[in-house]
Amino acid sequence: MRRLMTLLAAGVPLAAAVYLPTASAETQTGSAVTPLNCSTLSVKAPAGTEVESVTAVRQAGGTVNGTGILGGTVTDVPAYCEVTVTLAHPGDGDHAKVQTWLPVSGWNGRLQALGGSAYGAGDNGVGLGTAVKNGYAATTTDAGVGDVLDISWALNSEGQVNTALLKNFASRSQHEAAVVGKEVVDGVYGKPASYSYFNGCSTGGRQGYMEAQRYPDDYDGILADAPAINWDEFEVATLWPQVVMNNEKTYPSKCELDAFTNAAVKACDSLDGAKDGLVNDPERCDFDPRGLIGTKVVCGGRELTITAADAAVVRKIWDGPRTASGKKLWSGVPIGADLNGLAATNPPDANGNVTGAPFQVPALWVQLWLKKDPSFDVSKITYSQFTQLFEQSEAEYGKVIGTDDPDLSAFRNSGGKLLTWHGQADQFIPTQGTVEYRKQVEREMGGTKRVDDFYRLFLAPGTVHCGLNKGDGTADDLGALTAWVEHGSAPKTLPATLVNASVETVSRDLCSYPQVSRYMGYGDLAVASSFRCVSPSSH
Repeated sequence: MRRLMTLLAAGVPLAAAVYLPTASAETQTGSAVTPLNCSTLSVKAPAGTEVESVTAVRQAGGTVNGTGILGGTVTDVPAYCEVTVTLAHPGDGDHAKVQTWLPVSGWNGRLQALGGSAYGAGDNGVGLGTAVKNGYAATTTDAGVGDVLDISWALNSEGQVNTALLKNFASRSQHEAAVVGKEVVDGVYGKPASYSYFNGCSTGGRQGYMEAQRYPDDYDGILADAPAINWDEFEVATLWPQVVMNNEKTYPSKCELDAFTNAAVKACDSLDGAKDGLVNDPERCDFDPRGLIGTKVVCGGRELTITAADAAVVRKIWDGPRTASGKKLWSGVPIGADLNGLAATNPPDANGNVTGAPFQVPALWVQLWLKKDPSFDVSKITYSQFTQLFEQSEAEYGKVIGTDDPDLSAFRNSGGKLLTWHGQADQFIPTQGTVEYRKQVEREMGGTKRVDDFYRLFLAPGTVHCGLNKGDGTADDLGALTAWVEHGSAPKTLPATLVNASVETVSRDLCSYPQVSRYMGYGDLAVASSFRCVSPSSH
């Protein structure tokens, strides 16, 4: 976790490009002895593409080092066959690589596809290696774009949006990876995968929802966590904290922002009946930041006094973006989440002036896809201009990458299962966006019980962006999904370990939305059995 937060502080986006599956790899009967043919294969091009090249290389395994900014390492990876298929869409000038890694022995009969992070469409090797280590054949695609912060593909030579690569990144390359990955598995093992799964968080989570919405037959199960759905809206919305600070000309320090967060957590901790260092439902927290006005904060050896201006800024950030007339555009940073993710500042310059340090992902979205100008200064955005940018993004990109179609009937009818968890202290993607999408699906498809048959959402208190399985707690989410798909065992709860405000590990059973966790009034606060899931009305 320390490495992850260091990367984030350096501007690495969306926290969890490397999504590590934790499910045990039960080997299905007969699959362990399946012969493996790691030689050049004949791969049929998915519809609308042509195959440029196919390579197959047997790798010894061992330690796999992740590529790109996020890096990472996975050890003790068994020998595997690495198949790379390069696809192109005639006339588009793109070259999308689909990589499939297949364990030489011990294959569990399943295919697992890995999603990406920020502006990276696929896995950097760590997720693939972990999947192989767990017995899966694994596949991912780079969609013809680059690493998580490589946006060199955004605009073409004429300064216009590269619509072909945006389409790759938004939807079609993930579908093509599913087609190719399944074909490679069949070609190498001489038999198809018994089950196919998609596994992603953040951008990967959005990709999973896109699969369910547009390509409902691709996967039996989709694990899509902290999903970057509503991309066209939340990418602009998460620039709001910087817009507020710039327009109010007030830049609270990291220490001051932490003081607001800590005070809010303390004030709202017991809403679930227990003082356990976890805010169970940030939406019910009505902590007023003005209560800290005049409080002294020691920061870097200096004593600072929290001002009314500081409190006003934090109040606007928590509330979320609004128009000049007060119309709410999107949810704000959840109370309890680290405000320094989106409201970061640069060190004072020689004259003591402080400036904002915008999170690169929304800043790049505005600069390149909205303004089509890499030099556009996001620090100059006024409140009225912010509203215009928000509406422009919706109009231009909602149908391309919004990933918010609530009609999942085709996915349901295909027998697919969709499982999602989202941290309630997510500092980069407002949790409420996922909750609102789930509500839309319920309205579209007949209510909670009917939706629960194929789609379940779990909210994780105190958990940062893609935090579970990253050092901020754990959950065997992939195990829960496979049990649901293969044995019909729908998860009523998702057992997890969480890390509270005192950095203590506690066990909790995450409740299936819309239920919420409630302390029973007795028992150890660190143990899940002391809590139960109840309906919100009785909370």
